[in-house]
Amino acid sequence: MSETKPETKQVPCEICLKEIPASEAKTAEAVDYVAHFCGLDCYNQWKAKQEADETSKAGART
Repeated sequence: MSETKPETKQVPCEICLKEIPASEAKTAEAVDYVAHFCGLDCYNQWKAKQEADETSKAGART
């Protein structure tokens, strides 16, 4: 008798779009959504882009 493992939910990495198990994903809660990352490299790229976007928005207001 073979046991079947339940399917693991897959989520795409926010940066590289690699499919990763939700249980293994690094997450960051953004304003209106949760972003998933396959590792710290992709998370750091996303964070740098978010900070750059905030800086450019602040510069546009002055």
